[in-house]
This record gives sequence, structure tokens and C-alpha cells, in this order.
Amino acid sequence: MGESKDNKNKTLSLNVRLKATESSAHPRAANYTNVGVAQGIAYLDFGFIEPALLAAIAKNAKDGQAAPKGLDGALVTRVAMGVDVLTRLH
Repeated sequence: MGESKDNKNKTLSLNVRLKATESSAHPRAANYTNVGVAQGIAYLDFGFIEPALLAAIAKNAKDGQAAPKGLDGALVTRVAMGVDVLTRLH
């Protein structure tokens, strides 16, 4: 992006350091993601499904058994951001 004489369009670079809080100090495991969009906001859901359950479903499918209609997992976290921000991340 080029320099602009108009301060409204000027880009400013800052060093940002995020400090962990008690709830974010420990890493979380996620093996499932889903993105939903409503009213210009993207909701990114990160979840965890037990790997043994996924393996059992894959084995059953391989053996010709029907897959379950649904699957329960744990929501690890949800991140909401504007679609424009998500586009810039991409």
C-alpha cells in the first residue's frame, strides 16, 4: 500500500505483544473447525472430537456400516470477526 498524505489512510506499524490470561495460558487442542457467516460477521468455531470416536466411525464406514446422523464434540472456542478482517487474513 502506498504512502498517503491523508492521515486517515496512513498505515501505522506497531509491535504488539499479547499476554496470556488465566483462561488463555494453556494451549487448547482443536481438530474440527466450522465457519458460519451472518450479517457481515464470520464466526469461526474450533472444536474437539475424540480421535477414538473418529477412528471408530471411519472403521464402521469402511466395513459398510451406516455413519451416525450426528456427532457430539466439545466447543474449544469461538472467534467472531468481520468478513473484511477474515478476507485480509486469507
